[in-house]
Amino acid sequence: MSSKLRVVLDTNILLVSISSKSKYHWIFKNLLNNKYQLYVSNEVLLEYEEIISGRFSEEVAKSVIRTLLHLENVTLVTPFFKWDLIVNDKDDNKFVDCYLISNSNVLVSNDKHFECLKSIEFPKVNVIKIDEFESLFQKLRN
Repeated sequence: MSSKLRVVLDTNILLVSISSKSKYHWIFKNLLNNKYQLYVSNEVLLEYEEIISGRFSEEVAKSVIRTLLHLENVTLVTPFFKWDLIVNDKDDNKFVDCYLISNSNVLVSNDKHFECLKSIEFPKVNVIKIDEFESLFQKLRN
């Protein structure tokens, strides 16, 4: 396995990084350039596709998903256990489960529902916001 930063991206993070006009496009661009390892599950991919279709178009969504599935630094994992750590928005748990099964370094999200994870001792989930991800990424790149 690679020594790259191991990451799970919440949908809102991927969504704001797709457009080349976005100040967060560096996330998608660095993913395309094999600069970090992204972990996804089928549930995560389905949500990505649904939300990207709503924001952009079905064609863009399918293109993004196809691209993700062909990148060597994107790994599809299958969580076998549901931790149900987020109670206020159970749908967000798919990202936590993906993070845990992949043994990722960070889960990147600006969603307030993920804040509850900071107070959970076990399993420990390292949730960071998009700006923290940028700082971490830059620090590791130097």
